[in-house]
Amino acid sequence: MSVHLRPEEIEAESFRTIDREAGPHQWSPAEWPVVRRVIHTSADFDYLRSLRMSADAIAAGVTAILNGRGMVTDTTMALAGISKPRLATFSIVSACFIADPQVAAEAAAQGITRSILAMRKGTADPHNGIFVIGNAPTALFELLRQVREEGLRPDLVVGLPVGFVGAEESKEELLAVAAEHGIPFITNRGRKGGSNVAAAVMNALLILALEQKGA
Repeated sequence: MSVHLRPEEIEAESFRTIDREAGPHQWSPAEWPVVRRVIHTSADFDYLRSLRMSADAIAAGVTAILNGRGMVTDTTMALAGISKPRLATFSIVSACFIADPQVAAEAAAQGITRSILAMRKGTADPHNGIFVIGNAPTALFELLRQVREEGLRPDLVVGLPVGFVGAEESKEELLAVAAEHGIPFITNRGRKGGSNVAAAVMNALLILALEQKGA
């Protein structure tokens, strides 16, 4: 490899490698850019088989972006990994409330995680429609509780929490709740995930929205 390759050349060569090594797969042309970017971010071909998304996930995500729907993440890391210039193109207001002092105080007072309170603060604003969860299972469980009990209907849920406690279970619940209530989603099965992977999904969707917009 030449050390003089430009970043865009490295990315293009990475995608060519992924396309070649992935071989035949079940993903549609609309879905593959998202799957491929997840693999590119993680260097993990397990996502080729473990990712799951609703039939309307790509269209719903792109539509939400084109409509400038607000986006909430569960971690500042996920928020930092999502392209700010692309979000600005669609006038998307993005937020993460995990470090909000009021959230921290209320979580301590109630004896629950900050992730739960942060998600509640995000869903309280009806302009927020895109929810990106890459770390905290409790954030995803809370979001799904609101879908079941309070009639919340997100435009898109990117649910990719990582870890050994609750991560796999929260994603299985997402699959069940989304099927019952018709919620567009992108997730995976198993323990893997992470803020970087969740951010990769959003970046792929933003690129697709830019292409549709013709920007």
